[in-house]
Amino acid sequence: MKLIRGLHNLTQPLQGCVATIGNFDGLHLGHQHIINQLKAVAERYELPSVVILFEPQPVEFFDPEQAPRRLARLRDKITRLAAMNIDYLLCLNFNEALAELSAEDFIQTILIDKLRLRHLVIGDDFRFGKKRSGDFDLLKCSGEKYGFDVENSHTLLIDGERVSSTRIRRCLADNDFVMARQLLDRPYSLSGRIAHGKKLGRELGYPTINLRMGHRQIAVEGIFAVLVKGIDNRILRGVASIGTRPTVDGVGTILEVYILNFNEQIYGRCVEVEILHKIRDEERFDSLDILKQKIAEDIDRAIAYFDEHFE
Repeated sequence: MKLIRGLHNLTQPLQGCVATIGNFDGLHLGHQHIINQLKAVAERYELPSVVILFEPQPVEFFDPEQAPRRLARLRDKITRLAAMNIDYLLCLNFNEALAELSAEDFIQTILIDKLRLRHLVIGDDFRFGKKRSGDFDLLKCSGEKYGFDVENSHTLLIDGERVSSTRIRRCLADNDFVMARQLLDRPYSLSGRIAHGKKLGRELGYPTINLRMGHRQIAVEGIFAVLVKGIDNRILRGVASIGTRPTVDGVGTILEVYILNFNEQIYGRCVEVEILHKIRDEERFDSLDILKQKIAEDIDRAIAYFDEHFE
C-alpha cells in the first residue's frame, strides 16, 4: 500500500482507479466488508484500489467538543488498511480550505483531476462538500457526466443491527468487550511505542510501560484488565490505566500498563494492548498513598478476573 499524505503529494494523477471514502474508525467488520467490495471491483476492472479518508475527521474539525471518541489512532488505521492490501491510501488534511470546497469542486478537483475515478463504492447516506451539500444522487449524476460508476456499499447486520463504530463505542461503554470483538472481528486493542514517563509508578512500587495516545480522546477510559502482546512472542497479563491521570494533573491521553510479574527494560518497543475488562472509572485521589492503595486493589481485581477467565 502506498500512503499519500495530502493531495499535493499525489504529484502525478492516477490513470484510473476504484475508490471509497470514509472515516473507517476501528476498521470493523462493516468497513472490512466495504474494503473487500472495493477490492473485488478493482480486480474486475484491473485498476488500483484507493481508500480516501480525512484527518482530522470532519466532525472533529467542525465540533471537536462533540466529536465521538476514537476507537483507534490514525497510525492503527493505516496499519490495518495496509494489511488489507489496498493499493493507495489518500489521507486528506481536513482544514478550512477543504471545508469550503463545494461538492462539485470536490468531485472535479479530487475525484476527476487527481484520481481519474472510474468507480466509487460509497454509502447512500454519504454527504460531502461545503455545508454537506453533496450526496449520493449528486455523485450518480456526476458519474454520468464524467464517466464513472457509483455503487452503494452494502450494509452489514449482526443480530439484526447495523455494524458501526457507534455501536462498538456503545459496547465498550457497557463493558461488553465480547460483542465488540465480534463486531471488530478481533479483540479491541490499542498499540504504540513504549515511551519514558514520569516514573511515578516505579516510585509507588508499580512500574508501568507508557504509551502516548495523543491529544484526541480514545473510546475507552478507566482501569482495565489487559493482555500485552509484542514482547518476544509472549502474552503478558496486566492492569492498564487509560486517561489523563487526574491525581497527578496529567496532560493528554496516556495508556499505562503495570505488567504482572514483569521487570524488564523495554523502552522503544512497539506493543499491542488488548483490553479485556473494565475494573473501574478513572478517579482523582487526594494523595499518592490513597492512589497506591487503590492500585493494589485494582491488581487484586485483575488477578481475580484472570483466574476466572483464563487457565
